[in-house]
Amino acid sequence: MAREFSRNQRMGSLILRTLNETLRLDLNDPALVGVALTSIDLSHDLSIAKIYFSTIELTDEVSESLKGLQRASSYLRRKLGASIKVRHVPELRFFHDDSISKGMEISNLIDQANREKKN
Repeated sequence: MAREFSRNQRMGSLILRTLNETLRLDLNDPALVGVALTSIDLSHDLSIAKIYFSTIELTDEVSESLKGLQRASSYLRRKLGASIKVRHVPELRFFHDDSISKGMEISNLIDQANREKKN
């Protein structure tokens, strides 16, 4: 019988939860205010973690948030290593998740089409 969740998925969930908590409670960088880590893709050997983030304000400058995450990367890795017991802590790579803004764009297009249909 196949496992419901693979080791990769369990580890990714743990890493994401730990990093979000560290980001929220331990870091005071103004560039990281309103940043939330949304998803993670781990390599098969767990050496690289691609972490996707979004910002609460859609007008925020994404590059500033990305630079803030890159500055905090080594600190986040140290905290991650102390929190979870693994032989090697994965390298953290950050990418912007624009699915929220795309979803809002689609929603606006649907609303516009509905208004035009009524007229």
